Amino acid sequence: MTQTPRIPGRVPAAPPTLADVAERAGVSRQTVSNAVNNPELLRPDTLERVQRAISELGYLPNRAARNLRTRASHLIGLRINPVPEGTANATMDRFVHSLVETSSEAGYHVLLFPGDPLDPLSGYDDLLRATAVDAFVVTDTYLGNPQATWLEKRRAPFVAFGRPWDKPDAAHAWVDVDGAAGCDLATTHLLDKGHHRIAWIGWRKDSWIGEDRRSGWYRAMKSRGLSTTGLASRVEDTVHSGRSASAVLLDEAQPSAFVCASDTLAMGVLQTLAERGLAPGRDIAVVGFDDSQVAQVVHPGLTSVRQPLEQVAVEVVTALRGLLGHPPSPPRQVMLTPTLALRGSS
Repeated sequence: MTQTPRIPGRVPAAPPTLADVAERAGVSRQTVSNAVNNPELLRPDTLERVQRAISELGYLPNRAARNLRTRASHLIGLRINPVPEGTANATMDRFVHSLVETSSEAGYHVLLFPGDPLDPLSGYDDLLRATAVDAFVVTDTYLGNPQATWLEKRRAPFVAFGRPWDKPDAAHAWVDVDGAAGCDLATTHLLDKGHHRIAWIGWRKDSWIGEDRRSGWYRAMKSRGLSTTGLASRVEDTVHSGRSASAVLLDEAQPSAFVCASDTLAMGVLQTLAERGLAPGRDIAVVGFDDSQVAQVVHPGLTSVRQPLEQVAVEVVTALRGLLGHPPSPPRQVMLTPTLALRGSS
C-alpha cells in the first residue's frame, strides 16, 4: 500500500469532538460533559475511562461554550499600573508571575488590564459590565481600598493583596505581608552586629505601609533601650530622595547603619556612600526592603527584607477558589512573615 502524499495547503483533519470521546469511551455525550464539568457525578471507573479517551484523542473542551453554560469565564482580573520612574521596585512583576503560574495550576487565567494612576477605580466597571472575569485581585490597597468598597457594593468577588488599612475590621478576603515584622528583623540584625545608631529612611507619613514598616524599626530600637531622636526621615520613594535623606542624616545624626522602607531608597543610600568614599557593609551598613533584582546584583549585594510573594499568590488563589466555590467559603484573611536576605551591605 502506498502512502498518500501530503498536499501543501491541505486543511488538517477536524479536531476531536465531544461525540468522538463518547464513542471511544462507550458512554453518552452527557457523561463526557459531566466528566469535564462535574466529575464528582461519575463513578471512578467511568470517569477514568472517559479521561483516558480524552487523553488518547487529544480532545479540548470548548471553553467558550462551557462559559455560556456555567456563566464562568475562569478569568481573574488584575489591574496593572506603570512602575514610577526613578525607582528600583519590581515587586509587582514577581507577584504577577507567581499569580499567573499559581492560577493556571488551579484552572484559572489572569487577565491584566490597565488603569489610570489617578483613578483607582478605572478599568473595573468595563470588565464587570462585560462579565469578562469571575473575580478580581486588588493590589493597590495603600490607596485606602476604594476598590474594595466599590466591588463589595456590586457583589463582585475579589481578594486584596494588602490589608484594608482604612478599615481594619473589614470582612473581605485579603493576604498581606507583615512589614513591621520585616523591619524589626532587619533592625535586630544590625543591632546584633553591634550597631546602636541605626537610621530609618521611610515614606511620607500618609503612607500606611510606610508607617507600618517604620514601626518595626522603632520597636526594635526601643526594645534595646536606644534613642531614635533625629534618626528618622520620611521622603518620596525615589532613589534621589534616598540619596538626599541619607546625606543629611550622615551629616547631622552620624548613624552607623540605615534601614530603608524600600530597595529604591536603599539604592540612594548606596549612591551617597559611594560619593563619600564609604564602603557599604564595612563603614556603613545598609538594609533595604523587597529584595529586588537590583539588590541581588549591585555590589557588594544589598541585604534586604524579602516578601514571600510566591506564598502570597498561593494564598490569594486559595481565597479566590473559596469565594467562587459552591457554596462559597468564608473570606480568608492571611498575614505572612517576611525573611531577610543577607548580603555584603550589612
